[in-house]
Amino acid sequence: MRLAFGADHAGYELKDHLVNTARELGHEVIDLGTNGPESVDYPDFAKAVAERVVSGHSDLGVILCSNGVGISISANKVPGIRAALCHTSWGAARARQHANANILALGAWEIGRGVADDILKAFLSNDFEGGRHERRVGKMMEIERTGIAAEKVGS
Repeated sequence: MRLAFGADHAGYELKDHLVNTARELGHEVIDLGTNGPESVDYPDFAKAVAERVVSGHSDLGVILCSNGVGISISANKVPGIRAALCHTSWGAARARQHANANILALGAWEIGRGVADDILKAFLSNDFEGGRHERRVGKMMEIERTGIAAEKVGS
């Protein structure tokens, strides 16, 4: 599988570790940076990874910042991206199985290397289940397409 990785200065050390883990698992990796502690802007790395995924140059992406929130929000602004911020391997498996997540977001200052390895392995070893989840993912993508929900709640 082809994987794109990106992180800001808060996430680069854990990103480097996960890049090595992914390679050890036999995956092809493109590391889009950053590669040091100098302050950078996480939206730049979210966008770079997201563009590789939606273009088909990478099958899945992995992004990191201090808590994973800003980078996941940024990635989700790119049409076609379903970035999931995960804190457990169970959540990562469900993100792939039920939401067809195509980018894994992690908070580098919230989890250790062992937990991050488990989350990455769960994300990469699960596939979208389809079925009843197709309808739900379709509704997510419709919201993305129209920019608004199809129905008003409470009207």
